[in-house]
Parts: sequence; structure tokens; C-alpha cells
Amino acid sequence: MRSRSITAVTLFSLVCIFFTGCYSLNGGSLPKHLKTIAVPVFDDRSRAGIAQYRSELTRNLTEKIESQSPLRFTPYAATADAVLEGSILSFSIEPSQLSGTTERAITNRVTIVVRAVLYDKVEKTVRFDQNFIGFADYSVGSFTAQESAVIQSIRQITEDIFDKIVSDW
Repeated sequence: MRSRSITAVTLFSLVCIFFTGCYSLNGGSLPKHLKTIAVPVFDDRSRAGIAQYRSELTRNLTEKIESQSPLRFTPYAATADAVLEGSILSFSIEPSQLSGTTERAITNRVTIVVRAVLYDKVEKTVRFDQNFIGFADYSVGSFTAQESAVIQSIRQITEDIFDKIVSDW
């Protein structure tokens, strides 16, 4: 009799532990009235001369939205249910790790800050207005590694903006 109650308590505890790890995104999903989205090319307000990354960021976002959300992309903001506007606020490259012997940088960090605003044109509200930060380290002296760090930072920002669009948790 005692072993049966211990087994029941153990089973109940395991079920409770399992269900505490589960959660739902139902409360944070996209509103049903949002079916289309426009994403104008992001501005470059960084004064760093990185205009070439505006289209990279915009393209990454539109591809992710089209492939991983119920929203359909439209090139016309005037007819879209939602409009995602954004701008690159800052772009910096700074030392992130110094050599112990020479006190020179052996790795640098690329940091990009982007402001994104999602307008709900159906309800005439701002769904969010937020800054997003992406960063990545790379070995000093390698242009290829630097470009890779920039792309990685843009992907990080893309993921964060996308997550903000489709959920609010």
C-alpha cells in the first residue's frame, strides 16, 4: 500500500515538473486582422556610411516574415494592414579582447543598433516602437571575418524584430 502511494506521488511530481516547462504563445500571437505587411527599406542614420546594409536588413526581414509567419508581404504601405519602418541608429567597431602581451586588440566587436516601429493601420495604433541591438566579435585584420560579424549582427536583429512582430512574451 505504501509503495503504491509513493509511486503515485512520484508520478504526480513528474507530471507537474513536465507541465511547468510548457507554455503557450496563444496570448501573444498576431491579431487576426493583420494579414499584410509592408517593409520599406530601412534608413541609415548611423553616420557610419553603411547604407549597403539597409537593404540587407530589409531583405532579411521580408524573407523571414514571408517564410515564417501568416503575414503576406506587400510592397505598398498604402494598402498594407501593418507597416514596419526602421532605421539603423548606430554602427560601431570597437576592441573586445586585448592581447596580454602587446595590449593591442586581437578581436573587435561589431555593434549595430536599429530602431523598428510596427504600425497597425487597421486599428491605427503602434504595436511596438523599440531599439534592437545586434553584435558579434571577429579577429582583427580579417575583412572577411568583419563582414561575417556584420551579417551575424544583422541576422540577430532580424530574429529579434521578427520575434517581436509575431509574439509579445
